[in-house]
Amino acid sequence: MTFEVAFERLIGHEGGYVNHPDDPGGETNWGITKRTAREAGYTGSMRELTRDIAKDIYRDAYWLRARCDEFDGAIAFQIFDAAVNHGIGNAIRFLQRAAGVADDGAVGPVTMAAAKAMAVTDVLARFNAARLTFYTNLSTWPTFSKGWARRVAGNLNYAADDA
Repeated sequence: MTFEVAFERLIGHEGGYVNHPDDPGGETNWGITKRTAREAGYTGSMRELTRDIAKDIYRDAYWLRARCDEFDGAIAFQIFDAAVNHGIGNAIRFLQRAAGVADDGAVGPVTMAAAKAMAVTDVLARFNAARLTFYTNLSTWPTFSKGWARRVAGNLNYAADDA
């Protein structure tokens, strides 16, 4: 899995400009929150954030920071998508829970070894189970559940294709 392929998949989950009053992420464009955009050095209007700028932010702030390129491609995409949607720490915790190691939210040698020792299909199934459990515990589940469930369903299809 390359970043390019992962980005094209991810952007299918993310929309254009949104400022939903119930979304704790606030103002977003291409799925990039205003806070993340500012942290990446973007100072313009969120409505004017381009797809190319969003792509650069996704590569640096999520793909590289979550070390996605060090995992099997099928797992890399799932981590990337979850990192964008839940934060890197939570995405790594999902992986750690799937791999049966302490869930401290940091990728280290124990997490890497455990994930690589398991069948990719097992990691993918358990990862998405942890993700769904996380979603259902959020106070915003009633508002956003349909979209989140569709996102995971789409990712399970990608998992089946990738594994």
